[in-house]
Amino acid sequence: MVVAFFVSTILSVVVYRFVPVFITPLMVIRSVEQVKEGKELKMKHHWVSLDKMSSSMPVAVMASEDQRFLKHHGFDLDAIEQAAKLNKTRNRKLGASTISQQTAKNVFLWPGRTWLRKGLEAYFTVLIELIWSKQRIMEVYLNSIETGDGIYGVEAVAEEHFGCKASELSRANCALIAATLPNPRKFSSKNPSDYTVRRKFAIMKQMKYIPILPKEGQDVDPSTVDGGIYRN
Repeated sequence: MVVAFFVSTILSVVVYRFVPVFITPLMVIRSVEQVKEGKELKMKHHWVSLDKMSSSMPVAVMASEDQRFLKHHGFDLDAIEQAAKLNKTRNRKLGASTISQQTAKNVFLWPGRTWLRKGLEAYFTVLIELIWSKQRIMEVYLNSIETGDGIYGVEAVAEEHFGCKASELSRANCALIAATLPNPRKFSSKNPSDYTVRRKFAIMKQMKYIPILPKEGQDVDPSTVDGGIYRN
């Protein structure tokens, strides 16, 4: 059983290095929830390659979710340490999940905070960091994230909320989508609240310091990290 687990999980990560992820556990769970609640079944998801997305989209999610994405190897130890210190005095706990961790959870696991799920998340995070490139991790992440009620991925939310393709999203649109990611069923990029709009502008400010994601095989320009200015 142990050998079968490792073989199957490693094989699945290798396959998804090249094959689009058309459905995730979260999509299935949300669909079941919709049926149970008597709602109309809705699952909007259109896979597109990274080169068919606005170059501002990876920048926006890095600014919002994981500013050290291009530097760490799956886990941001500084963010984990900072969150642990802050959580000692906070009722609402602060998370420190990286984009790599969120991708591992979205594609291979289910929502939850159990130690088993967190352990498996760490295991899959190590695997995708070893087997996938940063570009592939970002591509899968942007195609699998929940971006609204029954909406998954950047292409689907671009079509549903902005009436355009993911490649046509403006810098402000990308920041607005990123602003909803903590809870995209509560915060809408189509009808943003005042809080979401303020968060969008805060993300846009941070985007100035985040480099454009380099193309596959290219190294990030060191001058654009930790103090370099990105201009869109």
